[in-house]
Amino acid sequence: MKRSIFYIFFSILSLNAFSQTVITGKVTQEQGEPLPGANVFLQGTYDGTSGNDKGQFKLKTKKTGSFDLHVEFMGYEPNVQKVELKGDTIRINVQLKEAFNELTAVTITAGTFEAGDKKQAVTITPLDMVTTAGAKGDVYGALQSLPGTTTNGESGRLFVKGGDSEESQTYIDGSLVYVPYNSSAPNLSTRGRFNPFMFKGTIFSTGGYSAEYGQALSSVLLLNTNDMPAEDQLDLSFMSIGVEVAGTKLWKNGAATGSMTYNNLAPYMNLTTQNYNWVHAPESAKGELSVRQKTGKSGMFKFYSSFNKDAFTINQENLEPGGNPFDYHLANKNYFMNGSWNGHLSEKWAMNTAASFTNNQDDIIYDQTIVQKKIVGAHVKNVFNYLFTDKLSLKFGGELFAKTYSQNVLMPGEIHDNNFTNRTVAGFTEAQVYASSKFVTRIGARIEYSDYLKSTNVSPRLSTAYKITETSQFSLAYGWFYQNPVDDYLLYTHQLNPERADHYTFSYQSSINSRTMRVELYYKDYKDLVKTNGGAFYLPTSYMNLGKGYAKGLDFFWRDNKTIKNGDYWISYSYLDTKRDYRDFPGEAVPTFASKHNLSVVYKHWLSDMRSLIGVNFKYSSPRVYNDPNSPVFNGEKMLPYRSLDLSWSFLYRKNIIIYGAVTNVLGFKNEFGRRYASTTDAGGNYPSAAIQPSSNRFYVVACFITLTRKGNANQLDKIE
Repeated sequence: MKRSIFYIFFSILSLNAFSQTVITGKVTQEQGEPLPGANVFLQGTYDGTSGNDKGQFKLKTKKTGSFDLHVEFMGYEPNVQKVELKGDTIRINVQLKEAFNELTAVTITAGTFEAGDKKQAVTITPLDMVTTAGAKGDVYGALQSLPGTTTNGESGRLFVKGGDSEESQTYIDGSLVYVPYNSSAPNLSTRGRFNPFMFKGTIFSTGGYSAEYGQALSSVLLLNTNDMPAEDQLDLSFMSIGVEVAGTKLWKNGAATGSMTYNNLAPYMNLTTQNYNWVHAPESAKGELSVRQKTGKSGMFKFYSSFNKDAFTINQENLEPGGNPFDYHLANKNYFMNGSWNGHLSEKWAMNTAASFTNNQDDIIYDQTIVQKKIVGAHVKNVFNYLFTDKLSLKFGGELFAKTYSQNVLMPGEIHDNNFTNRTVAGFTEAQVYASSKFVTRIGARIEYSDYLKSTNVSPRLSTAYKITETSQFSLAYGWFYQNPVDDYLLYTHQLNPERADHYTFSYQSSINSRTMRVELYYKDYKDLVKTNGGAFYLPTSYMNLGKGYAKGLDFFWRDNKTIKNGDYWISYSYLDTKRDYRDFPGEAVPTFASKHNLSVVYKHWLSDMRSLIGVNFKYSSPRVYNDPNSPVFNGEKMLPYRSLDLSWSFLYRKNIIIYGAVTNVLGFKNEFGRRYASTTDAGGNYPSAAIQPSSNRFYVVACFITLTRKGNANQLDKIE
């Protein structure tokens, strides 16, 4: 009897043992690397296990029949397959594909510097636009501390990768700004028209940019205005050069901000030595209105309008033999407005529409000559985005550029009254395809037609990026870029074609532990540049698309806000090799705006005990060339190198009060930007000349910024700590 019971018990144990199924295997990446700790389980049961440090797993189950075996690992797509449980051993090796995540996926960085809160590792931030020493609160001044730019102290405009300042375009919320700089006299520096505090983000693309953008041979600057403010606010700014009052009012899903600014440089100029004789110091008044309104669940409508009026008079030396000094008077009126809406039309469709209008007029009087220049421009643009899948999206749209430019010149015995109207229509499309989280390609094309030039051009664009590691990647970009000739040529002829530049860009970027390094190589091939043949300027036959040129170089950028406690610094260096044969050049030569070596070292330090932000910026540009008509060698002379050590200090006096001070060129480096020459020779057969100097050797500014809110703690330094 006991023997029978023992036999039955042993049989049951044996039956249970033989009915158990064992599933073994290994979980790896597609490249064969093991994934330690992967979860393996049978759907609908409590049977599961985890892999070891070699990716190996062993799952035992008493279940029988058909089940779904799940293998999962964070950051990878789950693997599901059918298994038949029959009480035997099943061996399965699983390769998991990396899951696509837009937040961690590779992005194309070739030729692009982005500032904003959407990127995991940005190279500059919106606040850098106003706290970089030497930038003087100017967006374009701050960008000149980045690689790829060349400082032209007598201009103040952007010169990018061997390109002239006219080759760069500025967009606000998707619409074109026809006149982004304040008006200025020849060889006097200018600055941008817009307050950098109105922008939440900046994309500075120095080449290889999207097919969405055209009419720019060298770069595009994309400025995005602020979204909804947090509360009602009143800002008061008292500066050594002027005053500003700005107020913000909120309502349900909307807000409006209005501001008035008055600047007068006379007090500053009376206290500091000036290199020129100012009869009437620069004086300006500006009013701005900005409206933001949320629409629906995801839409945002923005409207911005500004009116600016400024004037100055400077007494200039007359270099012509026997000539007397004369006053150069300039008065400018500028009106700009733009509106935009962006949002989702459905789960997969998104749309952005934008429009802008510009009316700019310069009235100039000098040496018995009266000049009036006027630009009236409009830009309308509509962009659609369709998301097929997380890995495939399509962008397409169209835009219209319309501009009328007129110039009236009245001089003794002569009158020149010329104008033209040009409308350029463009269409573009671009697909972005992710093969994986590590590899992305963007391919597109753009077509443009100018009714004034009667020309059509097609621009292919291609860019790609590959993520080498979690912290590093490289990018490639290629494309054709067209731009209509400058307005001063189109006044006299429509028998020209758009100028062209082909971009080739390779970029490597690494970001880890709040440190970013970037190296970029590029080559630009210029074609169909406009040349003059020496004929009278008003003859259409004096202009031809026979010019050409090239620009090649290396850009280096390093930023570190980790190594030094409360410190942040970046180093940017650019090497540029460029030559052109265009305009009145007798042959291929280095243009006057190009500097072979450019270095900028920026350091910022937050002193907690003193509640202060200290900024230092050292800039160096190797000597540029200029032309001396007394020499047989064209552009054979060299300027002095450009050097400047700039300091700034921001002190948080109270939570809502900031005291600010800044000075440029602290060490007093001598900076000259070549020489200007008379158009006729003196008795000795030489062309008289004078050095082109900055307005002053140093620039000082002292300011107090007060912000009034209900909470009383809002200010512009809240992002620094």
